[in-house]
Amino acid sequence: MDFSDLCSFEAFQQCCGQYGYGQDLRDLLDQEFRRSKGATYLDHAAATQYPESLLKNYFRDISTNLYGNPHSHNPSSSLTHDTVERVRDRVLQHFNTTSKEHSVIFTSGCTAALKLVAESFPWSSERGAGSLFCYLTDSHTSAVGIRGLTSALGVAALPVSPQELTAGPEDGAPTEDVSCQTPHLFCYPAQSNFSGRKYPLSYVRGIQARRLYPACDLRGRWFVLLDAASLVSCSPLNLHHCPADFVPISFYKIFGFPTGLGALLVRNDSAGILRKSYFGGGTAAAYLSGEDYYVQAGNVSDRFEDGTVSFLDIVALNHAFDSLYRITGSMHHIQQHTFGLARYTYMLLSSLCHGNGRPAAQIYAEGRFESPTTQGAILNFNLLDSSGQIIGYSQVDRMASLYDIHVRTGCFCNTGACQDFLGITSQQMKRNLQAGHVCGDNVDLVDGQPTGSVRVSFGYMSTFEDCQRLLKFVAECFVEKPITVDQVRLQSLKAAWASSEGSSEGPSAEPPDRETPKGAETKSADASQKGLGESKSPGEACALTNIYIYPIKSCGAYEVQDWPLGPRGLLYDRGWMVVNQNGVCLSQKRETRLCLIRPQVHLASNRLLLRASGTDTVWVPLEDDGGLHAGSRVCHSKVCGDRVETTDCGDEAASWLSDFLGQPCRLIRQRPDYAREMKKKPAEAAGSPLLSLVNEAQFLLINRASVELIQDLMSSRQDSCEGERLLDTPSVIGRFRANLVIAGAEPFEEDNWSHLIIGSARFLVSGHFETNGEMLRAPDESGASASSQRGLCVINPKVAGRCRRCQMIGVDQDTGAKTKEPLLSLAACRAGKVTFGVYLSHQNPEGSTGVAVLSVGSLIQADTGDL
Repeated sequence: MDFSDLCSFEAFQQCCGQYGYGQDLRDLLDQEFRRSKGATYLDHAAATQYPESLLKNYFRDISTNLYGNPHSHNPSSSLTHDTVERVRDRVLQHFNTTSKEHSVIFTSGCTAALKLVAESFPWSSERGAGSLFCYLTDSHTSAVGIRGLTSALGVAALPVSPQELTAGPEDGAPTEDVSCQTPHLFCYPAQSNFSGRKYPLSYVRGIQARRLYPACDLRGRWFVLLDAASLVSCSPLNLHHCPADFVPISFYKIFGFPTGLGALLVRNDSAGILRKSYFGGGTAAAYLSGEDYYVQAGNVSDRFEDGTVSFLDIVALNHAFDSLYRITGSMHHIQQHTFGLARYTYMLLSSLCHGNGRPAAQIYAEGRFESPTTQGAILNFNLLDSSGQIIGYSQVDRMASLYDIHVRTGCFCNTGACQDFLGITSQQMKRNLQAGHVCGDNVDLVDGQPTGSVRVSFGYMSTFEDCQRLLKFVAECFVEKPITVDQVRLQSLKAAWASSEGSSEGPSAEPPDRETPKGAETKSADASQKGLGESKSPGEACALTNIYIYPIKSCGAYEVQDWPLGPRGLLYDRGWMVVNQNGVCLSQKRETRLCLIRPQVHLASNRLLLRASGTDTVWVPLEDDGGLHAGSRVCHSKVCGDRVETTDCGDEAASWLSDFLGQPCRLIRQRPDYAREMKKKPAEAAGSPLLSLVNEAQFLLINRASVELIQDLMSSRQDSCEGERLLDTPSVIGRFRANLVIAGAEPFEEDNWSHLIIGSARFLVSGHFETNGEMLRAPDESGASASSQRGLCVINPKVAGRCRRCQMIGVDQDTGAKTKEPLLSLAACRAGKVTFGVYLSHQNPEGSTGVAVLSVGSLIQADTGDL
């Protein structure tokens, strides 16, 4: 079967068991998940989606019933108390246990539940006989973080690898020693949030009975903290058969809503060891304020729920259970459905090959997705190019966004698994930090090695079409044609699955074999910019052909022939922005119609005009000579992580924007007296340049020759562009939203510039900073210093300050329509790093009092500088 045949529903049915819940999934999506129409959401391990019926029933409930504080005794409070207790019972029932065996302590989430155990566990720091905190290296950051508390208490922490955990004592099971009651805590995940591997629940009894390492080597009483947050999102958990002492969960991973609510399920036999220092409202049976006298509440839940619980969120849980069971029937059905989708995606992605036969993906998994008892609905991977080199996850993420495919990238708050699967040593992790890479950023390759990966995860509302769109996206964007399939591997997987069908055994205590696809390598691509034109000699002139200002951030451009420079860049460039009803900045990533708003700056009349086709024109003043106008208010907003102070521009502009965009929004402007500085100081500047509401720097410059090269590549790819029209030069220039457009340079010559003079105005490429008197390159657009991280995913190690591009360049600035170009061709052209254009900062001569003016036609002198 070829790839297109394997992408059919018939092929999917052949390798998967249960699909759906006895109804047409398309009808379910139309009824319950209309908001996700057109999107391929594959990040359910982070947060799943909620059905519309849940919200409707919940809002009907709280709109018709009066819920009061459950600590009071009036009728509304009694209703709340009874409902909360009813939900506790439903939680226990969901995990097949009762209040006789377990107690439910509501928290703000799984992390808070883990922290509660860490703070309440009776750690002993007695030298030579103290407690030990042990954790599986394949654990979430929030679990490993318990180590921070125990270290401060003088309690030792011991990381345990999955391979070590399976080893028992050499001399058989240890004899029980009742004389030693030193408490020890072992923490492990029921399911890895990185790879989806399910760890045997039998480990719980093995640790408690001291049959497994490290419990077998240390006397005392062992307790187990089972992190179930990842497992219970798509799988059942039977606590009647799994006697874990403490089980933290987050409900939004199961239901999608409510967020900010989790629980710690505590085995009643173990609850007595927990000790609290702080006591909040509702946790005391009695206390005195005048002396140190306190008696804790007798009920376990009351004892540990400080203050008033989030009772309206708990009410929502009642409706969440109703919706989940009505739609799916049971967690077992969800497990079968989601595992089938993950297994199918694994089968195709692991068998997908380039035209030369090399694999297109490196899968990070233990085993081969044989059974839902050993593998969850998570698939982790990196893509490989046709030479076997890793494609950075940031590039995959940006391209996926262009296709409206939602994935997760990075290390997923699980450094241990990330190191293990990607082969990153601890020393390399430290060097990566020195190179500028921190958790959560987009530095995806350092010294040729991946720093993270791509994760897709499925939820109960995921469909075959989601798998199909993901696979076709990978094939279209990252696989060298003709697409081939490793038929030998395909048949091997099918045979292995057939032999495991019907097995109901839980995860084996023996670690499964890990696969490495034939031909897979983990070397990074050569990031050189070969074949994109040779630079001319430094100093050869070119010219400024276009000047654009964007008065309102993310709205349309205003082209000018001559324009003054202000203290923050081009005068009035991005001085205003549109925010939604929550005060969050709107951009074309979410609201493409912003590009249809065409602001105009009239200096003579002191007006900013707001214009759009089919609407009347409104205006706001450029400057308010009388100070803040009546009715305006100071707002605090954020731009690229920076806090900025702004003022509201009034109701007329807000009404105009709200009507045009179809959602409540307001126009705000940066306060004239508010100084927002660049994060890094350019080398020759007396102080840090001031910024408007721009993302990174005062100016963005692009080169027409670079635009034309991208156009040529788009033209050569036109046959595979699904009928998209070829973009002309003005359209491509418009999509890159530059302030300055130049002509006369070679393609991408601008990447190597350090200084340039336009007319009489001098500029620095924003990547040049000064440290201890030495010139070095700034952190590149991925955040890492090129001088400190040789080989770090940059096309030319000398270059910094380049503009990292996202899916926004796929927005047609004339219509607001989205296309896949030019991002597809740019990604292909730039050898993995989707950058285009360079950031500039204006160097105002010391003592200068005049206003510099840029003019179209001005000659440009550029210099590469000596680094």
